[in-house]
Amino acid sequence: MRIDESAIVKLLNASGLISKTDVAMALKKSKETKESLGSILVSEGKLTEKDWNSMQAVSLGIPFVSLKGEHIPSDVLNLIPEPIARNSNIIAYKKSEAGLEVAMLDVDNLPVIDFIKKKVGLRILPRMTSSDSIKEALALYKKSLQADFEDIIKKESNTLKTIADNSFLGDKNDNEGKTEKELAEDLPIVKIVDTLISHAISQGASDVHIEPCEDSLVVRYRIDGILHDAMVLPKDTAPGIVARIKVLSNLKLDEKRLPQDGRFKIVNDQGGVSFRVSTLPTYFGEKTVIRILRENSKGFSLEGLGFHGEALERIHRGMKKRTGMLLTAGPTGSGKTTTLYTMLDILNTPDVNISTVEDPIEYQMARINQTQTKAEIGLTFANGLRTLLRQDPDIIMVGEIRDGETASLAVNASLTGHLVLSTIHTNSAAGAIPRMIDMGVEPFLIVSTVKTVIAQRLVRKLSEEKEKYLLSSAELSALRKAVNLDVVLDALKKEKIVPENATWEEIPFYKPKPSKDFPDGYKGRVGIHEVLEVSTTIKEMILKNASTDEIEQTAKKEGMMTMLEDGIFLVASGVTSTEEVLRVVSE
Repeated sequence: MRIDESAIVKLLNASGLISKTDVAMALKKSKETKESLGSILVSEGKLTEKDWNSMQAVSLGIPFVSLKGEHIPSDVLNLIPEPIARNSNIIAYKKSEAGLEVAMLDVDNLPVIDFIKKKVGLRILPRMTSSDSIKEALALYKKSLQADFEDIIKKESNTLKTIADNSFLGDKNDNEGKTEKELAEDLPIVKIVDTLISHAISQGASDVHIEPCEDSLVVRYRIDGILHDAMVLPKDTAPGIVARIKVLSNLKLDEKRLPQDGRFKIVNDQGGVSFRVSTLPTYFGEKTVIRILRENSKGFSLEGLGFHGEALERIHRGMKKRTGMLLTAGPTGSGKTTTLYTMLDILNTPDVNISTVEDPIEYQMARINQTQTKAEIGLTFANGLRTLLRQDPDIIMVGEIRDGETASLAVNASLTGHLVLSTIHTNSAAGAIPRMIDMGVEPFLIVSTVKTVIAQRLVRKLSEEKEKYLLSSAELSALRKAVNLDVVLDALKKEKIVPENATWEEIPFYKPKPSKDFPDGYKGRVGIHEVLEVSTTIKEMILKNASTDEIEQTAKKEGMMTMLEDGIFLVASGVTSTEEVLRVVSE
């Protein structure tokens, strides 16, 4: 089944995907370096991996398949054990009377084909696929465990002895009590907690809520900003699970009356994952919330976060300044810190000293000096920032401006030759200015320091199986009352999302289409933003104590797209739905 090189060269020349000159040069390089023709063409960007694999498939007479978005029954997927599938890049995806269809990267891997044939007792029908396709299918192994997870947990929890909070004070003959430490090291408890955490990671959850109720323990995952019930466990498991999490995060086991905060870290196949833990006493016991921070979430780009067009240019102009303040605004969980880290990553060059003071440090970044606040010993944002100024920084990041002292110090830092990045809790970009005045910062100081304000929210992205529709005249009329559609249409044309002569009546909108993998019809999140650049006109307005609405109106006249307009831009781009944007941007 070896590929005839001359045959594939003929196919490439006839395909029109690549010029004959490029084929000849790649062939020459292949003979000189002994590297395969395909790897040269793909690495040089002459062909996509998918196109190359398709060519190979045609030359071998083997069908090419893509598993992206393909629903693979778990019983078929599990015919090939995960370790073999991962090591040999082979996926079982369809079973029929003809045999078992398997997608693979190397159809010449006869030993693995023979092994699977003997294991499943079926005729094997090899199909060629791409590495992206294999990668997506391998993730299904984790998802297929979801149903099994609950069974494992129920099975393990049934082996636990019933332990009340005061069991170790009771009659040991009836129920042999255990200390919290012994309970935390119980094998079933360890398995349950490990399972909960690995399940949450594979589901893409950002938070795990473990909530004690009167007669049960409810576990909920926050996925794409929405809480979902994950499973209900017997109440007996609660003390052990809380104790285990406390041991992992180095918290006091015997302290149940006061809230506690801690953190721990694990390393898995995808890299390091940090967990921030918070416990809180409630009526039925301690509630535990675990925030999941993926350390391989680095390498974001501003474009990847949803910035585009004029807004993106404004941020880059703000970052090029050597002094002044760049603020991100929005409620908790709106992605402000991720935006700040992304900007820091861009600014992080060998010729600058970057220092931060944060609560908490969410991602560790190389070559950046990060300080964690500790209010109990007097290390507040204000004290930390005061010390940072003696550390010869060029760029300072303050996790949050939450009081007048921190605001005043941040302003003074930017006046004395530093670029200061920070977050502030306001609902809009224009609202950040009056908020700082409320904190006691003089308007003339704001005018001298604040250069750019970014306000943002996170909206869920539609999955690939979305449903297209056109807006009726009544729907367009209703939308016009909330959004300046002319501004959005101009932006869509400018960024070549729609043709120059397009009208709203012919621009398709999309809505979620629920599927087995994505019951809500959404997968992942992206930001919607408004970026206010403090112009000369806006500076004059700040000095006259203008209101938030007046500043916003002027900013819109100067080309700022509001968050709602940016949201409709993403709707018309097929990224999200109108309902999702309106849900998130509540006036």
